[in-house]
Amino acid sequence: MTTSSPAPGPEVSLSLTLLPCPTPLEALKPEERGIRLIQLLLICAKHASSGNLHRADECLRQISLLASVSGDSIQRLSVRFASALAIRLVKRWPGLHKALNYTQLTKQEFDDAKPLLGRAFPYLGLSYAIITRTLIKAMMGERVIHLVDMGSGDVNLWVPLLRTLSCMPDGPPHLKVTCMNANKAVVDKLGARLVKEAEALAMAFQFNPLNVSLKELTSDMLKVRSGEALAFISILSLHALLAEDDRVDAHFGDNRNINGIKNSKQMCHFLTMIRSLWPKVLLVVEQEADHNLNRLVDRFMEGLHYYSAVFDSIDAAFGGTSSGERHALEGMFGKEIENIVACEGVEREERHERHGRWMVRLGQAGFKPVQIWYDSMEDAKLMVEASGKDGYKIVQGKAASMICWHDRPLYAVSAWTC
Repeated sequence: MTTSSPAPGPEVSLSLTLLPCPTPLEALKPEERGIRLIQLLLICAKHASSGNLHRADECLRQISLLASVSGDSIQRLSVRFASALAIRLVKRWPGLHKALNYTQLTKQEFDDAKPLLGRAFPYLGLSYAIITRTLIKAMMGERVIHLVDMGSGDVNLWVPLLRTLSCMPDGPPHLKVTCMNANKAVVDKLGARLVKEAEALAMAFQFNPLNVSLKELTSDMLKVRSGEALAFISILSLHALLAEDDRVDAHFGDNRNINGIKNSKQMCHFLTMIRSLWPKVLLVVEQEADHNLNRLVDRFMEGLHYYSAVFDSIDAAFGGTSSGERHALEGMFGKEIENIVACEGVEREERHERHGRWMVRLGQAGFKPVQIWYDSMEDAKLMVEASGKDGYKIVQGKAASMICWHDRPLYAVSAWTC
């Protein structure tokens, strides 16, 4: 966090026992307010987890006096986490929750706003630079290319990618793009834009729209043909396949493999399916966080660490000024936080895992890591320098490029082959 609002870390003592505050809440200095908010949020999470509604309500009341959607980054972050905790509590009364939820933004509305991530926020732009250069290297010399978008539908990735492919040394290849998304509007919008772009580039192009989620995808839907050089691109999508009914583990005990990683039949089936198609490369961008934890308090603490860095970097991206774009961006992250905190079982799809776990999952499915090309890293680093903003870093990790805010990795970009 900023100097006035420290992020939760080892230097901050976080007790799960709420001590009396010697200073009136409204008189707290910014640093004291930030620490108090963190303490209140963690204690509220503990009470929400144990079902102590009265004490959770008291914590939320105090948080509401300190948090603000127009305040500093810890105040704005606290609004999102407090809202998620409140929704978790209200879900105990399904009728009440449904009635209150009528005015909430829908998942489709958030999907429609997602291109903002690539346009106004540096992390995805940096990821796209790495992906594009790595993909071009993998497809060098191929004349028939089939690229599968596993859910992003972001024109900020695809339009520049088409333009780069059109400039390949042997001329533009014949390109087929398959895009899947449960939101039909996302698929239709991308298809219309790419068809128009391909015509302008005089590029042989075919668009295969799939109005399905990753869970519903079958290999037949992809219409892979002999001779196609196939690649899959997953932008913050793959983790949704880890969603499952956690009550099974609660009843029978954790189902973990020899590496201590929770097994997922759905993920295993999906990775086996796409590997059977022998793609030249699988490109993956995932949140570098561990939010796939059973205990609410554990993932709440991890979420506070992760999203405090995200909200700090939002301040850097927008210069600390309030704007419609910043509010929309924070709303999207708020939706992620809500899913992590307020949802359980198959509803909880934001099950982010660190790259080390993805290495195990993908390795068990028969994929091998591909070293990210040096010049791909250089392209992204030039983008960091061109932004003129301090704090963004790209670090080459073990079989992945880590996109960081200062020393905190936030996103991992990796490439895989069969």
